[in-house]
Amino acid sequence: MHLKNSGVLLLSLVSWIGFSQDTLKAVQVQSLKKNIIKSLTNTANMQVVTSKELLKAACCNLAESFETNPSIDVNYSDALTGTKQIKMLGLTSPYLLIATENIPSVRGASQAYGLTFIPGTWVESIQITKGAGSVVNGFESISGQINAELLKPINESLLFFNAYGSSDARFEFNTHLGFKLSPKWSSSLLLHGNTRTVRTDMNGDGFMDNPLAKQLNVLNRYQYYNPEKRWVSFLSVQLLKDAKISGQMAFNPTTDALTTSNWGAEIKTERADISSKVGYIFQDMPFQSIGFQNALTTHRQQSYFGLRTYDITQKSYYSNLVFSSIVRNTMHKFTTGLNLMYDDYQEHFEGIPYLKSILDLGAYLEYTYDNADNFSIILGGRVDQHSSMGVFVTPRMHLRYNPWKNGVLRMSAGEGRRLASVFAENQNLMASSREFSIENSGGDRYGLHPEKAWNYGFSFLQKFRIGIKNAEIGFDAYRTDFQNQVVVDLYQGPQQVRFYDLKGVSFANSFQVDFNIEPLHQLYFRTAYKYYDIQTDYRYERKDKPLQAKHRLFENIAYETHPKAKGQYWKFDFTFNWLGAQTLPYTVSNAGQDQMPAESAPYTLANMQCTRIFGKQFEVYFGGENLGNYRQPKAILGANDPFGVVFDASMVYAPIFGSMYYGGLRYKLD
Repeated sequence: MHLKNSGVLLLSLVSWIGFSQDTLKAVQVQSLKKNIIKSLTNTANMQVVTSKELLKAACCNLAESFETNPSIDVNYSDALTGTKQIKMLGLTSPYLLIATENIPSVRGASQAYGLTFIPGTWVESIQITKGAGSVVNGFESISGQINAELLKPINESLLFFNAYGSSDARFEFNTHLGFKLSPKWSSSLLLHGNTRTVRTDMNGDGFMDNPLAKQLNVLNRYQYYNPEKRWVSFLSVQLLKDAKISGQMAFNPTTDALTTSNWGAEIKTERADISSKVGYIFQDMPFQSIGFQNALTTHRQQSYFGLRTYDITQKSYYSNLVFSSIVRNTMHKFTTGLNLMYDDYQEHFEGIPYLKSILDLGAYLEYTYDNADNFSIILGGRVDQHSSMGVFVTPRMHLRYNPWKNGVLRMSAGEGRRLASVFAENQNLMASSREFSIENSGGDRYGLHPEKAWNYGFSFLQKFRIGIKNAEIGFDAYRTDFQNQVVVDLYQGPQQVRFYDLKGVSFANSFQVDFNIEPLHQLYFRTAYKYYDIQTDYRYERKDKPLQAKHRLFENIAYETHPKAKGQYWKFDFTFNWLGAQTLPYTVSNAGQDQMPAESAPYTLANMQCTRIFGKQFEVYFGGENLGNYRQPKAILGANDPFGVVFDASMVYAPIFGSMYYGGLRYKLD
């Protein structure tokens, strides 16, 4: 019994290696059938997306793993690169803190494509926190936090294989190998490769709907686990090489690159990550622990879009020392520690260098009161010495109250700030002839000042039974108020994009209500409605944020047949999305054939997947996305003259390719 408890304590120690303590508690009390876990006892508004949920769609990478989750919006970024962008509370991913095992990972140079560098089969679970996050993870989170937990070597199968192919000529292969090196040492080798070699043009505009692509991704992990001595540690090394080619159907990068023969784009990325984590629980003091994590990253991207060049190299080092204990008893807990973050950027946009080194040293303290009954509160704060932002304080607060059985009310408030990476975060706009114009305000990066915002809101969740069936209903409302924001202005004219510091008001209001029920045995129904009101004071007037639907409706139906004697059964999943009208950027000054309406038309998307389970080792799946074959009527402005002043492939609000069908298989040997 002592060793078993030690193992649980070790796992709960590494909240940035595995689950947090509250999450572990939630996992233990919830049914194993739950694909999305919503706890009644977590102080923060957090949900855990398990690996079972990730298998319900064509989850090829982290950017595509939220198709069946109503809390995250998945959008298309442009008509050329095929990259999907995620939003939370109506704000794009730069305002999210996206981490891999609680080490910030998708930031800076990797903002545009970083989510595609984490294969879906590598992910064990995803923790989604709405609103202000924990100060332990830094000060950059504004609208929320997403943390992806990867597969642990100690739990890895001897062999796992996944093969995937789709009608848009995309093929992927994943192989996982698990090794038991000793009673305390485990290792895993995760291999991922994907490719697309066929050019498609379903809408007849002369441009590829999806890029030609190749990616090779390797992750080698080592885990030391000693419950007797109360030690756990990880060492991970990841190497990635990714290449994309897009543009006109006749584009040949060998002869046409950076010429006016045919319009094309190439994006080549090389990335290396090394990270280590060590955690220890003090003997005879199971409430006290210490952990130390470090990460070193090199990210290099070389790219061009037509005649426009963009290269960026980022070298980063991250270190976090964290200590957790109690004050008198376990109702009063605290976590404190030190962060160090260093970034070196070497950026060249259209031949102009933008070089910047950033160093931040932060100290944080987070106090938790939890009566383990119906109330808990987390009060957090951190002080940072930042080379660009100076000394500043970041306050955060989370509160939970259970007014009655199976009901929980949560509130949160907190401040966040960040330095915008103007070029890296807006690479979709490079697929156009727009002139990039940065208005210098005397700030430290690009002449712009840091972004700063307050986020506050509340949520309520009620679990109940209808007859003998479990159900739950929840709603949340959040508001983000920007004290400063780097405004991306697409309203001044279709031939330019302006970046400038906010002068006035910018806010994002978000409201969501969702309902989940199991009306029949192993039949699950999930629905949600979301409303967004996002407005900014642009140069001349207050306008809605472009390419953002105010109204969204989501539904998901999942069904599993009863397992047969040998564990053979079917799984079916259907997802429906309705997106309301979206405000579009200004194009009135263009000629009539290259204008877009002030608003897009609403549209619907339907996805489906079927999986046949042949036992614990083998399964086959097939499905389709955008079954209604909806395509944006005009995806690229000026497609007949891509080197002219009207050309713009960035105003994408809907699918370009149309219906896509896929199939694959999974094999596992324990």
